[in-house]
Amino acid sequence: MNYACVQLELPRGDHCSICHHCYHLLQEVHIQEIDEGQPCLSCGEKCPGYAQHVWRNVCQNCKCSRSSHDIYLEDLVDVHDRIGWEAKDGGLTSERRSLLLELGYTWVPPGLSPQQVEEYMEQLDNTKIPRVASTGEKYRDTQIVHQLPCQDICPDHCRNLKTQGQKKAFEDFRNLRDTAAMDIACVQQHSQSSTTCYNCEGEIEAGELVVIASQMDPNVCWHPACFTCSKCDELIIDLCYCHHNGVIFCQRHYAETLKPRCAACDELIFSGEYTSAMDQDWHSGHFCCFNCDLNLTGHRYILREEHPYCIKCYENLFANSCEECKTPIGTDSKDLSYKEKHWHEKCFKCCDCQNSLVDQPFASKNEKLYCADCHDNNFAARCDGCQDIFRAGMKKYEYKGKQWHEQCFCCKVCQQPIGNKSFIPRDQQVVCVPCYEEQYAQRCMKCNGVINKGGITYKSTPWHRDCFTCTNCSKVLAGEKFTSREDKPYCADCFGDLFAKKCCRCTKPITGLGGTKFISFEERHWHSDCFVCYKCNASLVGRGFLTDGADILCPDCGRA
Repeated sequence: MNYACVQLELPRGDHCSICHHCYHLLQEVHIQEIDEGQPCLSCGEKCPGYAQHVWRNVCQNCKCSRSSHDIYLEDLVDVHDRIGWEAKDGGLTSERRSLLLELGYTWVPPGLSPQQVEEYMEQLDNTKIPRVASTGEKYRDTQIVHQLPCQDICPDHCRNLKTQGQKKAFEDFRNLRDTAAMDIACVQQHSQSSTTCYNCEGEIEAGELVVIASQMDPNVCWHPACFTCSKCDELIIDLCYCHHNGVIFCQRHYAETLKPRCAACDELIFSGEYTSAMDQDWHSGHFCCFNCDLNLTGHRYILREEHPYCIKCYENLFANSCEECKTPIGTDSKDLSYKEKHWHEKCFKCCDCQNSLVDQPFASKNEKLYCADCHDNNFAARCDGCQDIFRAGMKKYEYKGKQWHEQCFCCKVCQQPIGNKSFIPRDQQVVCVPCYEEQYAQRCMKCNGVINKGGITYKSTPWHRDCFTCTNCSKVLAGEKFTSREDKPYCADCFGDLFAKKCCRCTKPITGLGGTKFISFEERHWHSDCFVCYKCNASLVGRGFLTDGADILCPDCGRA
C-alpha cells in the first residue's frame, strides 16, 4: 500500500459525514501520504523500509517512529482536502495547479499576485519556502503530516474509538474544533497605520504583507515568519491554525490542550480511563514493553532510550554478560563494571586469592583483576636494598637504574637515609656530602681544607687555587708561569731574583723559562741574544771569539 485514503461513497443528496460544510457527492478525502517502504532517516540502510506496527506509530522493522522515515505527499495537496473542508476558492483546480508549478512552488497563499507571492516567500526561512524539489517542499510535507495528523481529522483513521461513547466524544471534539477554534488565515496588505506583530511585537508598516487570523481577532496581525505555533514554534503550515485562550497553535498541539495523546499510537485519548507513566499518557493497554508488547500496567519495567521494557526483554536485549561466569547479569543483580567489562557482584574477585574486590582496592594486569596485595606480590617493583616490594603510597628513590625505599637509600658511611639531600657516588654506593668530605675528599696541601671545586694538582698533591702561591712573594700562581726549587713553587720574578744566573751583558737573570737559551764561558753567562761582539754587536753564537779583559770580541774586531 503506497498511501492511505478514505473514500466515502454517499447516496446522491446525502450530507458528508466528514465535512460540516455541505453537499459533497462522492467526496474523496485523499490523505496521499507515502510511508510504506520509505527509508528510515535515523537507521539508514539498516531499515529495509517503513512497515506499520499493528498499533504503535512506529516501524515494525526498525522500531523508529513513523516521523523518522522519509514520508512524503504523493501529489500537490490542498489543506482544505486534508481537513475535509470545502475551499472557498474552488480548491486545487487544474488552473491553480498549473499556476503553482509555473511559480515554482507547491503552495502559495491564495489571493496574492505573483509579485506579492515573492514578497511573502522572501520573509520566510529559506529552508521553509515550499519551492518545488527543495528542502522547503520536504519541510511542508513533513509539517502537514505532523500538524494535521489523519487520526485527528477523520475517525476512520482512529483504531481506538471502540465504543459509541468514544466515537461521540471524538465527534464533539471535532465539531468544537472546526466551528470554534480552527480556521485558515489569509495574507493581505496591511492597510491601516503602523501596528505591531502579535508574536514578536515588531513594527508593521502600512503596505506590508501580514497574516490575518480572522476567527481569533481580525484586528491583530503577524509577520509571515511569525505566524507560528506557540508550542512547537514551527510555521503554521498552509496557514491552517487553531486558537485557544488568545494563543495560536497548530492543530496537533491545540488538540493536546484539550485531550491527552497516547505516546504509543499517537492518537488522542477519548476514553475515560487511561494510563499515565513516564510523564506521558497512554491508552489502556498501550503502556507495553517496547519489544514484546507485554502490558506493563502493574508490572516492573526498565526505561531505556525513553522506551519501557519488561524485565525479560531488557535482560535479553541489553543485559551485560559477566566476564567471570559468562552469564547475563540480571536486573536483580548488581552490575559491577570496569573498563567496559562487567561482573556479577559475587564474581568480582581477585583471580589469585579469590577474595572479593567489592569496595576494595584492586589493579588490572594482563586483563585480569588482582587485589592490592596479590598485585604487589606478583608485579610490584622491589627495593635494591632490602629486596622488599614497593607498596602503594611508598616513596621510591631511583639512581642509575636502581631503586630504593626511602629508609633503604642510605649513606655508605653513616648509614643515615639520604632523602632529598645531596650525595656523591662511591664504589657503586652513595655517600652523603658530610661523610664524603670527611672520609674521601681531597685536602689542600697548604691549609688542609677540603677541596670542593677548582683545585690544582702540583706534583701529585692537591691545592686550593688561592693556596697555590709563590713561596717568596705569595703571588697566586694559578694561570701564571712558575718554576720550583727544592719542591717549592716560585713565580718567575722571584725565582730569577733569588736563584737565576745573571747575564754578563744585560745583567738580567737567566731563568730558562719558556726555553730560553744561554751560553757559559769561564763561569760567565750570557743570554743567547746577548752573546755578541762588544764592539760591532755581531752575534757570536756558533762562531769563534776573542776576549779582551771582560769583553768578548769577534775575530775581526779583535785583530783591529
